[in-house]
Amino acid sequence: MKAASEPSRRPPRLKPGGTVAVAAPAAPFDAERFRSGIEVIREMGFRVVTPEGVYNRQGFLAGTDRQRAELLQRFFADPSVDAVICARGGWGSMRVLPLLDFETISRTPKIFVGFSDVSALLWVLHQRCLITVFHGPMVLSLTDALASTRNALRAVLCGEETVEVAATPGTVLHAGRAEGTVVCGNLTTLCHLVGTPFTPDLDGRILMLEDTGEAPYRIDRMLTHMTMAGCFRGLRALALGSFSDCGNREEICRVFEEHFADRDIPILAGFSVGHTEPNLTVPVGERAVLDTEAGTLRFLRPATLGGGMVKEGIE
Repeated sequence: MKAASEPSRRPPRLKPGGTVAVAAPAAPFDAERFRSGIEVIREMGFRVVTPEGVYNRQGFLAGTDRQRAELLQRFFADPSVDAVICARGGWGSMRVLPLLDFETISRTPKIFVGFSDVSALLWVLHQRCLITVFHGPMVLSLTDALASTRNALRAVLCGEETVEVAATPGTVLHAGRAEGTVVCGNLTTLCHLVGTPFTPDLDGRILMLEDTGEAPYRIDRMLTHMTMAGCFRGLRALALGSFSDCGNREEICRVFEEHFADRDIPILAGFSVGHTEPNLTVPVGERAVLDTEAGTLRFLRPATLGGGMVKEGIE
């Protein structure tokens, strides 16, 4: 495992007219919504590549494990591809992890975007390849995304500014300020990695979590499992994104407060990240400062190479 103190290798910035390839590492998708999402990416000023393999179907997966892994591998190796964005989540990303050649991927860092089930890939590409990847909207979710979601995605990937994400409104569960390497992902997905060769080790990291459709007792169960597995040892700070359709926000916050009561780390809830709108884009593998007084997660450098300086916010 790479040390959290090691700097991630940033991908080149995405320029106007750049080529965005679409991968489908998880579930199949609705064709009409897919086409609408592709148009959104084109309207953002980018060329989109949708290879035939992206439309594969095998039961509840977008093709066989080998097909989905090979598509990802090919995009990272293809010099004509500037960025890879996933079609959707659902389930299936974990199944391709043992089939990827991480050494080869690490040689050609490029923009990779996804969330939800794709959190498994975000974590492992950061962990094994030490490259900066991006927790952000996917093709299907872009179909009806707010302008603030689309603008944040474009701003971060084009590297125009160091990112500062605000909790709006923020709820401070434990006051403080901490610096660390940011990991952002879906709680259920990260929990399912525990006990595998890809178990999350969050030492020295700021962890941002989100989820959807999970009752408070199930969130409690997952946090208990990860705590007992030692995943949170050395955690620097905790940020909470959206927990949509998970019940009462106060109860969810209370679950997190109880689990981290014995850890003197800053905890801030209220970030518009995850299965909600807006779904702001967060670099994974970059160092940042979580400041509960300011109510922000502020990154220390642009997340792509060749960029200048946009603050993400909600319109």
